[in-house]
Amino acid sequence: MNVNRLWYFLMWLLQINHWPSCCPNYTIRLDAINYESRKDQRQTINAWNRFVTGPEYRAKAARLCPKTREEKKRRKNHFDLLTAVHDVESPWVQRPTDSRTKRPITPAHEFEVLLEADDYTEEKYQVFENYQRHVHNEKPTEISRSGFKRFLCSGLGQIDQVFDGKKQKLGSYHQCYRLDGRLVAMGVLDLLPGCVSSVYLIYHQDVKEWYFGKLSAMREISLAIEGGYNYYYMGFYIHSCIKMRYKSQYQPSYILDPETYSWDRLTADVLERLSARKYVSMSVERDLRLPPNKIPSIKELKLDSAELTRFSDYQKERNQVGPRHGFDSTSAFDLGMPGIMSLAEVQKEIPLGRWTIKLRSMLFHLEDLQGWAGWDIHDKTSLKAYVAELAAGLGPCLVKQLVLTLDA
Repeated sequence: MNVNRLWYFLMWLLQINHWPSCCPNYTIRLDAINYESRKDQRQTINAWNRFVTGPEYRAKAARLCPKTREEKKRRKNHFDLLTAVHDVESPWVQRPTDSRTKRPITPAHEFEVLLEADDYTEEKYQVFENYQRHVHNEKPTEISRSGFKRFLCSGLGQIDQVFDGKKQKLGSYHQCYRLDGRLVAMGVLDLLPGCVSSVYLIYHQDVKEWYFGKLSAMREISLAIEGGYNYYYMGFYIHSCIKMRYKSQYQPSYILDPETYSWDRLTADVLERLSARKYVSMSVERDLRLPPNKIPSIKELKLDSAELTRFSDYQKERNQVGPRHGFDSTSAFDLGMPGIMSLAEVQKEIPLGRWTIKLRSMLFHLEDLQGWAGWDIHDKTSLKAYVAELAAGLGPCLVKQLVLTLDA
């Protein structure tokens, strides 16, 4: 599986749908290994840890397992993410024997975090139902078990691989948070080579005061570090959407340039540009030496003829009402997108006609479709051309494993 191939391809597909809107989206990822915590993030996890352990446990632990002066100083001056997220998880909690009672001390609550397959269970559905009602204000008639299964329980499957001598889990998983044996929150994750991708989070209203959005993000960042995935993907960043601004608070984060598909650090300078204009490509802005705030007049910019042409094109990109690349006029093969197979490579390496499709309850091959042999793969409006683009994004291995569905 080539994660870059999938991400670039999906980026292109989503651009097709989003360019006409007022809200351009940018793929965002966090460099997990170099994560820089904020004060509010540290306060959130510290408050949760105090709740789980309770004052009685902490007092006894301080007496039975006193920390050295150096350890206290280190904890005060340095935030260790991995220590913080694991400190109160049941397998990690210290349980020294109290000399007075002759029994191990126990925290106020038992807290457990487990990575499970994205299978359906009634326990998970009940948390989902509670979350959709209270957070998204959905009516009971709008929430269904079938919808939950389709939305959050039908991902990539699960496999294990060895990378650099270390075993890695790949596929779609549920990260389940249980308090005193009860499921209170669940993160839906895709574990891919080189990244942990956050898909969705649900939590019960009984724990809403503990900010599980922040807690789960830090737990998922730690998973990216410990599992050797390195990067933490938070989906798309839409600067004009206030509810998405929180993603920029996890640093160091980078956004994907929609022109060059290169990564740019999401700094205060980039945020200022995103606030000043609808559409931003940092590669273009750097090349044209554009200021972060309002763009000055052409005379003030002092551009040569080639730069003036590029600036004019960039202005059109920023102000365009319709899609940047028409779906009928431009295919993924025309864009020279890194990670995407060329049409020649698809024709050579992938027998498209043997790709399995499901129509209603029956399985066929694409070549069984009437007219398949006569369809022109170069005709960008034909089904064969669309399938070739999809195959270019997925690659030969996934094409062999996946079944296309043509059900209405």
